[in-house]
Amino acid sequence: MSQDDAPLVNRVAQSGLITLNLEEYYPREPVVVIDLKDYLFQGLILREKEYREQLKSYDWTSLAGKHLVVHCSTDAIIPVWAYMLVTALATPHALTVSLCQPEEFIVLHYQKALADLDVERYRGERIVIKGCSDHPVPPFAYALLTAKLQPVAQSIMFGEPCSTVPIFKRPRELRVESGE
Repeated sequence: MSQDDAPLVNRVAQSGLITLNLEEYYPREPVVVIDLKDYLFQGLILREKEYREQLKSYDWTSLAGKHLVVHCSTDAIIPVWAYMLVTALATPHALTVSLCQPEEFIVLHYQKALADLDVERYRGERIVIKGCSDHPVPPFAYALLTAKLQPVAQSIMFGEPCSTVPIFKRPRELRVESGE
């Protein structure tokens, strides 16, 4: 049998590497943002009576199946109860309610998703944390996942199974048994 006739062997599939793709934790549901600046009198002051009336006219049912982010994009001082009131009205409808800047939502989302991840199933395994994605995965998520996996994983790499960057490798005398 010549080299041209030899069957193709997928060495990546045979390597025993487990690929984790952080993009799988990216929120699939839409995110709605409420900016409290739109509820301020002259862009500066929150008047309770008017604020309550405006919130009454908001269609809270439109948040069904969506994440809500509440923030204020101006330097106005917003009383804590104003955030609490929006949260109370939105909670029965929205998937989640986050009080943060819109760009911080994704970090909070990953923080919650990775906190719930059972890493015990990766005990003793060789892990590749996938690097390429179509959605912006924050560097924080890669660092958090690495910290969670390090106590149980045999090794952690970054990239694609065919081209990885080593991140962590457990010393031989401290090897852990596979979870199988």
